Formats: sequence, structure tokens, C-alpha cells
Amino acid sequence: MRHNSVEGNKLEQTYMMIKPEIVAADSQKIGEILAMVQKNGFRINNLALKHLDKETVERFYAVHKDRPFFPDLVDYIISGPVVAIHLERDNAIVKLRELVGATNPADAACGTIRALFGEALSQNAVHASDSVENAKVELGIIFG
Repeated sequence: MRHNSVEGNKLEQTYMMIKPEIVAADSQKIGEILAMVQKNGFRINNLALKHLDKETVERFYAVHKDRPFFPDLVDYIISGPVVAIHLERDNAIVKLRELVGATNPADAACGTIRALFGEALSQNAVHASDSVENAKVELGIIFG
């Protein structure tokens, strides 16, 4: 049985995806993002380079299926391989969201992943689960 590293904090699982434009552009950026994640106390439980199919991406982003950007989002994610990462640490959801930064890289705090690597709202470098429930669903979809 594992114990929490910080008293009162809950060990959580979360999911992060390095998106196609980063994977296609420069493998050094992948390493830099992974290093940032590890320096911030995350344990990598699983890591895979995957080329997701349309059905998987539609299930993954089902929460957005009625939004006008949904078809473009699906096409974007299936356009190339992604790096799928199963992460763990205390308060993982909140801590990863802080590290990732605002959805729009232009609004992301200096030093966050999206501020450093994101190009635009539609190409913001990474995805990070936004709740424990969504992390469980996303990890199940991507890693089975």
C-alpha cells in the first residue's frame, strides 16, 4: 500500500496528452514537457506514442460533441501521433492543470507548458484531465 507523500493530500491519477503539433515538430519538446512534469513531482505510470483513430477521439471528446469546434478538434487530434501519459501524484488534477496553464496559450501564465509550447487556442500543445472522474474515463479510453 502506498502512502501519501504529503499529509492530508490525496494520491490521484490523471491523464495528459502531448498533442500532434508538438510530436510532429520536435522530439526535444516532448522531452522538455516530460521533464517539467517529473520536476513537478509527477510519477509516470504509463507512456505511449499513439495514433488515435476517429472513433476513439470522438469518445474521448464526447463532452464537446455538440460544440461547433468538435469536428475540427477530432480532425486535429487524428492528424498525427500523440504522446499519451498516465500520471500520478498527490492532488494530481489541480497540480497538472496549474502546470499546463490556461487553455489559450496567450492567457497562460509565464512558465506553464502552454505558455512555452502552445501556438494558439486550437493548437495548445497538451491536454490535461480536468477532474478525477474525467481522468478515469480518459485513462480507460486511451490505455484500456
